[in-house]
Amino acid sequence: MPLLTAKDIEQLLANGKTNAAHIRADGNTEDVKPVVKLFAPWGGATWLLSELDPDDPDLAFGLCDLGLGFPEVGSVRISEIESVTGPGGLRVERDRFFYATDTLRRYAAEAQRLGYISA
Repeated sequence: MPLLTAKDIEQLLANGKTNAAHIRADGNTEDVKPVVKLFAPWGGATWLLSELDPDDPDLAFGLCDLGLGFPEVGSVRISEIESVTGPGGLRVERDRFFYATDTLRRYAAEAQRLGYISA
């Protein structure tokens, strides 16, 4: 199963284009809902991604948690996530049942409070 579906990529790029335009105009961004949740089935690593850079679609932005108790908002390369291999050859997976109910900022605030992403 691919990490990102065509629909995910379309929405992630749309969010990225919107925020790139906002940054050029006034330096601010929209607080959008995450589009996709990725996770390592063998541990606590989780990523809630909200956008892809329209100039570099391998570069995603979102809430990242490597399972060490320090979730943070930032950028990550999709190719790096795809290259991660766990025990027995397990790979990072997309949560097919994830549906964002809140914005990235709110997920981030909760994750900072808890020390992990609870989505």
